[in-house]
Amino acid sequence: MAVGVFDSGLGGLTVLDAIAAHSPELPLVYLGDNKHTPYGVRDADDIFNLTCAGVTRLWEEGCDLVILACNTASAAALKRMQETWLPKDKRVLGVFVPMIEALTERRWGDNSPPREVEVKHVALFATPATVASRAFQRELAFRAIGVDVEAQPCGGVVDAIEQGDEILAEALVASHVEALKRRMPHPEAAILGCTHYPLVQAAFQKALGPDVKVYSQAQLVAESLEDYLKRRPEFLGEGTQSRYLTTGDPERVSGKATQFLRHSIRFESA
Repeated sequence: MAVGVFDSGLGGLTVLDAIAAHSPELPLVYLGDNKHTPYGVRDADDIFNLTCAGVTRLWEEGCDLVILACNTASAAALKRMQETWLPKDKRVLGVFVPMIEALTERRWGDNSPPREVEVKHVALFATPATVASRAFQRELAFRAIGVDVEAQPCGGVVDAIEQGDEILAEALVASHVEALKRRMPHPEAAILGCTHYPLVQAAFQKALGPDVKVYSQAQLVAESLEDYLKRRPEFLGEGTQSRYLTTGDPERVSGKATQFLRHSIRFESA
């Protein structure tokens, strides 16, 4: 009954931790493609191929349902995967929709027409590839009207986080927030459109100010997954063991993961 969680590197661990806390009985298999991180500077075909390879590896672990805990993969690859590649007995879900539903105050599965919402000015911080895909704006348009979204590509932040350089990551966050606020001086809400970014969420909040509500994805995805599995229990796979897999160096990745999450994690080679 294992569920797979895929990310380009360490960021998806924020989602996995939230799922584990929300559903402690659920076996989870995590795969970080640390060998090829970051995805945010790659082209769409490269992201698609790498994501398909990662999902296939998780299927081998008995995970019929895989969460793409990588916004870049969700933005650049998920729709194509679902339309052209995914077998009928498997499911791959992204991380955008639960956050948009929270932002627009819609319940999971609410397919009513788009409507006016309270928040009108939204800042989106994401990787260059996610921003270029406009996937967030596309999904938002299905659910809300009259919302102004200003997107800021945050080059370098994922690299700094993966390298363990928190000082550089925080400095880059401040720079990217400053750049966005030149175009949207008074955002009402901010979306952290990369699962790496909760690791520096305090830096985003500090740069944005206390009046801006910052949305990150981990808890929202955990709640949505629980609801999905209640409705579709047939996609609980046959796997029974929780594991942490990486395409990179397991010792190095284990050290970085432990550093960021403040508890010990041991990775194995994928």
